Amino acid sequence: MNVFDASLQPQDQQRISALSGWYQLLEDRQQRMDCPNTYHERLLYQADEMDRLGLVTWQEWRDLRLEADKAYLWAVHGGDYRN
Repeated sequence: MNVFDASLQPQDQQRISALSGWYQLLEDRQQRMDCPNTYHERLLYQADEMDRLGLVTWQEWRDLRLEADKAYLWAVHGGDYRN
């Protein structure tokens, strides 16, 4: 894996790290259940920051926001409590 990391440009490493963190938060069931509003706001904020820093394209930014909205609706409808 170190060989792969060494071949990445700093911008690529930052993009991978940011997207990884975003998806880790997306999958954080406990946080989603504890406070759906804060969970949603954090996802949107992180997507906006990735856009501001030029780490994602406009389409990727839009898709991240749509995924955040979908996860939020799942949370407020009690989806995590049914599983």
